[in-house]
Amino acid sequence: MGRKVILILVDGMRADAVEQCGHKFVEKIKKRGFFTVKAKTVIPPVTLPCHMSLFHSVTPERHGILTNVYVPQVRPVKGLFEVLHDNGKSCAFCYNWEELRDLGRPGSLDFSYFYNETIHSDADEEVERQAADYIRKHSPDFCFIYLGLTDEIGHRYGWMTEEYFAVMRRAWDCIEKVSEEFENDYTIFVTADHGGHDRTHGEDIIEDMTIPLFIYGDGIDAGKEIPDGRIIDIAPTIVSLMDLPADKQWEGRTLI
Repeated sequence: MGRKVILILVDGMRADAVEQCGHKFVEKIKKRGFFTVKAKTVIPPVTLPCHMSLFHSVTPERHGILTNVYVPQVRPVKGLFEVLHDNGKSCAFCYNWEELRDLGRPGSLDFSYFYNETIHSDADEEVERQAADYIRKHSPDFCFIYLGLTDEIGHRYGWMTEEYFAVMRRAWDCIEKVSEEFENDYTIFVTADHGGHDRTHGEDIIEDMTIPLFIYGDGIDAGKEIPDGRIIDIAPTIVSLMDLPADKQWEGRTLI
């Protein structure tokens, strides 16, 4: 029987900022599972193209989303939500950035929660609370939790500023709460869509293209560093852990 999975994504969480932010839980989960701070996202390193690549395991050249405006795929590739739904798995999605609403095709989600205040002071905490409540009550096979405030603060004050680190630590508070309650029953992924520099992102530079990836919890060996990894490898790794086949059009590979 395959495992259940929680995927937590912190928008704009730069890989080198993870260790610099000073949150104690970062070192804890390094010891609990697989990790890398050298994974690569896709070009352009922009939120919607990156999410489409994460969920559809192809590059933007293939899925066709090159900006933060969604357009229907010309040659559709099934996404992670659709693959799981087609195999009888229940899926939940909790987020606070509206443009992600098209990540799942109609009918592929059992539960969706959108908090319409990305820059509100408790935007990430509210998403975490709603996700945890749903997991607690319904135990879905897969839950995607999107935390968007770190990116918003990066654009407002700049990446690697104290304001940026402060809101990232709050995102890690959310990650820690979910992990401490559910990691005995779920395998948990923590990652980002892209990094950033100054007050922006979207360039083919290390600061924008490098992302962290942590995999820990139920059934994961402790303390192993992932030698390399790409954002398009996440969906194949998730379905592999759930004992399901990847879609034939996916271009990523499993990391475990």
